Amino acid sequence: MKLDPTVIGELSIASGESANLVGRSTASLSTDWLGAGGKQSKKAAVEYLRSSIEELKASQELLWASGSHALLVVLQAMDAAGKDGTIKHVMSGINPQGCQVVAFKEPSTEEQAHDFLWRYSKALPERGRIGIFNRSYYEEVLVVRVHPELLGGQWGTAGDGSTNRLWSHRFEDINAFEHHLHRNGTRIVKIFLHISEEEQKKRILQRLGNPGKYWKFSISDLAERKHWTQYQDAYEEALTATSTDWAPWYVVPADHKHMLRALVGAILVDAIKQMDLRLPTVAPDQLELISRAKAELEAE
Repeated sequence: MKLDPTVIGELSIASGESANLVGRSTASLSTDWLGAGGKQSKKAAVEYLRSSIEELKASQELLWASGSHALLVVLQAMDAAGKDGTIKHVMSGINPQGCQVVAFKEPSTEEQAHDFLWRYSKALPERGRIGIFNRSYYEEVLVVRVHPELLGGQWGTAGDGSTNRLWSHRFEDINAFEHHLHRNGTRIVKIFLHISEEEQKKRILQRLGNPGKYWKFSISDLAERKHWTQYQDAYEEALTATSTDWAPWYVVPADHKHMLRALVGAILVDAIKQMDLRLPTVAPDQLELISRAKAELEAE
């Protein structure tokens, strides 16, 4: 199911334009993309996702067979926005052999001793595969910006001790890094799950009211929630500075999980289709071997 270009335009941040997170809805789109008379019903979204999963399955097989490109999916969001659930549902039809998911936690001592992109470079998907970063190198301009004490020895790397220059330098490095990947066959789809502060509170309370979800809760969730405005400001600047023609950002409303998952599935299908992949060409001698093998088996 092809996502209407109007929807793509509404979700994406054009290069050079402001992310305008304050002006974007966390609950809906202005376009009637589900064809449900503007109601954007859960049933319609579930059907849309089911169709996307089937298309994504076929697209992944073509990506694997062609071996010419890789797809890197970058998921960023505030806590409880639905990153894990999105991966679980949207990628449910994918062959595990062709997909890898990496969730980045607090960096190790070894990782802190390298440049800020080092540990992410090691986790990139090879050609023919889909790689998903559950959080990513963008944490290096988000979390450490809200908590500059985490920079440690990297504090003075801006050259003049200015943290403002440090962030602008990192934005430049990220854009150059992603441009390098794009030119070498890795297509990058960056998705920000845009959840409201009220919906986040509701989901955290749901976790606290369900013993089966206790494992998902961390006291740091509440601590980070107190920095909501700082995080929104950091996301605003980061998304604005790093949404490029070769690696655009998509801001997906995340207050309704069924809508979120359907949109993410459609975005990924659209991204692979844009690669214009083709099955490998089979040489004449190989075709002859295939013909002989077929004849031999049929003669048994």
